Amino acid sequence: MRSALALAGVTMLVGSGLVVTTTGASAAPPPTAGPSLVAAADTALKEHSRDVRSSAKDRYAVHSSRRDAQGRGTVRYTRTYDGLRVYGGDVVIRTGADGDYAGSSVGLAAPLSLATTPKVSAAKASKAATTAFSGRITGTGAAELFVDASSGTGRLAWETVVSGWAPDGQTPSKLHVISDALTGARIGSYDEIESVVGTGNSIYAGPVAIDTTLSGSTYSMIDPTRGNGRTCDMNNGTSTCTTFTDADNVWGTGAASNRQSAAVDAHFGAATTFDYFTEVHGRNGIFGNGTGVPSRVHYGNAYVNAFWDGAQMTYGDGTGNAKPLVALDVAGHEMSHGVTENVVPGGLTYSGESGGLNEATSDIFGNMVEFYANTPVDPGDYEVGEKIDIRGTGAPLRYMYNPTLDGSSHGCWSTSTNSLDVHYSSGVANHFFFNLAEGSGVTPYGTSPLCGSAPPVTGIGREKAEKIWFRALDAYFVSNTRYVNTAQPTNTARIHTLSAATDLYGLCSTEYKAVMAAWTAVNVTGTESCAANDFTVAVSPTTLTLDPGTSGSATVSTTVIRGTAETVTFSTGPLPAGVSVSFSPASVTAGGSTTVTVTAAATAGSGTVPITVVGTAPSVARTTTLNVTVNGLPGCSGSNGTDVPIADNSTVQSTIVISGCAATPSTASKVEVHIVHTYIGDLVVSLIAPDGSVYTLQNRSGGSTDNIDQTYTVNLSSETANGTWRLRVQDAASLDTGYLNSWSLNL
Repeated sequence: MRSALALAGVTMLVGSGLVVTTTGASAAPPPTAGPSLVAAADTALKEHSRDVRSSAKDRYAVHSSRRDAQGRGTVRYTRTYDGLRVYGGDVVIRTGADGDYAGSSVGLAAPLSLATTPKVSAAKASKAATTAFSGRITGTGAAELFVDASSGTGRLAWETVVSGWAPDGQTPSKLHVISDALTGARIGSYDEIESVVGTGNSIYAGPVAIDTTLSGSTYSMIDPTRGNGRTCDMNNGTSTCTTFTDADNVWGTGAASNRQSAAVDAHFGAATTFDYFTEVHGRNGIFGNGTGVPSRVHYGNAYVNAFWDGAQMTYGDGTGNAKPLVALDVAGHEMSHGVTENVVPGGLTYSGESGGLNEATSDIFGNMVEFYANTPVDPGDYEVGEKIDIRGTGAPLRYMYNPTLDGSSHGCWSTSTNSLDVHYSSGVANHFFFNLAEGSGVTPYGTSPLCGSAPPVTGIGREKAEKIWFRALDAYFVSNTRYVNTAQPTNTARIHTLSAATDLYGLCSTEYKAVMAAWTAVNVTGTESCAANDFTVAVSPTTLTLDPGTSGSATVSTTVIRGTAETVTFSTGPLPAGVSVSFSPASVTAGGSTTVTVTAAATAGSGTVPITVVGTAPSVARTTTLNVTVNGLPGCSGSNGTDVPIADNSTVQSTIVISGCAATPSTASKVEVHIVHTYIGDLVVSLIAPDGSVYTLQNRSGGSTDNIDQTYTVNLSSETANGTWRLRVQDAASLDTGYLNSWSLNL
């Protein structure tokens, strides 16, 4: 469940424009560690505002705080910008046992800087959101204006929650629809209800002990030792749930035909998952506050599904009401979603690689719960949903040792991983975890292949692997953590798990090196090194803004972190056309600094590009990133934000007048176009130069996709800059209409 936090109780911090607030109680808040930890974190947040990409309009609210057994502190904050919630703006502040600042995690690539006045109304956003819902709608909430920073950069957006029932008529749905508040374009959506759909395979756990409550002469299926978590009977309906009772405290028969049998599995699953997180990871149950998890069984009629709704577990009876979906790893998986969303504010963003990490976290802990229970009927393994036969073929839902066996999951990271469904992008992290725990190659649980030319991995065992993953989730992950993150290179699962391994076992320990090797084995590489001689590279400032024909400089510093100081020679990665870089001096002894000078030629194209600065020593190479922005030439750019309606089978135009531009247009001129339209396959979009030359930007492509929000690169070097430039939009078909929202031209 991903909902905004209420803010109350303000603590002012002097300087940097920061205000830290504490939250009121949520439905299931993690326990706090007392004011001294929060006070230390508040101070660190103020003093290290640059680390967390803070702006003058930012305010912060404490989401949770805790100390571990070693006295290290972790405080999580949510962020607002100009009074608006920032999704993806969450921050982690870590302190040492002495209370000193020990680091932070942040998802933003740079401080937020955006206008907060929408062009699309709340009513229009809410109405459009209903078209994304499949099933029967029972209610549509008011659209909330917020800042969507899930990608690492902020944009103004509306979030509308549409409630109702899925097409099956039994699965509840709370669909969050996100749309651009300036153009109305749909950004994405996710459902609060985390579910697994498939066919159950009977009752799974066998004879087990369960804790119940005696009142008078009647036993109730309420667990008094685990926060009074209860298990109840939905009686094959979707509303009322009656707590199971019994006269002799002997529950069920092990057969699905006995209504108590499924309840035993569900009650046992809730208790085992609660105990796993408490005993293995020191977390006080799923919610972190000792509250038990309600479990609802016999939901719906022949309901082939089980789901977590943010507060409780619900299980259907499967095909013919004869195959309850109450397997232990299903319970552990779904309740681990509850852990994730209560640890990370709003949970790991449920799309792309972040969503894959969300699903993988549940796969990992669901399997570890199964190992923890160690029942003879359902022993631990690294297969997901192997008991419920979700495909009707007897095959598991997912395979952690070789994710590609399901036919859809990625076992090796690639540039297309982020575009997968989250249940398939999870394969990269699942494969990593298996390699970390059991090693690559032939194992007792299956054969784990390597990606590319990666070297073999020697596992460190489940006990250490699960602690590293939980530490990374608990103290390092933020909502938009990814496998590979070009916008924020330090916000990756590889880096966070390496930090967790350092905390638990030491820098460059056997466990640390195993984490490095396990990520490399799934094609998630890094520049970390355990060489005897090592150093870091940093650049200040991290951004340069240049006009064409000018230069700027920054300082590149090096710091010895291990061993002997070696000679470091500087270079860069690929450079954009018209940009050159020099270093003075070209080499330094580690611990020294150099000046990097960046020059933009008069012909350099406009835009922002990251330049990789490389420091190479005999033992290891280190990199850092310098972001360079080249401005457009004076008078050589313009924009038009006037809305122009686009009717069916019509042609419209919008103009920009360029005057005073002394340069020749670039071979890589930029045309940024924003069109709101419900079927862009109808549209032909063209740029018309002052001399009448036509440059087609888009010709009836994109099919039924909504809206055009794109920047086109066009070779305009044969044109004269000054004069009237026109954007022409032709609607070449019937039924769908829209409007030209805005466009800009940078020659």
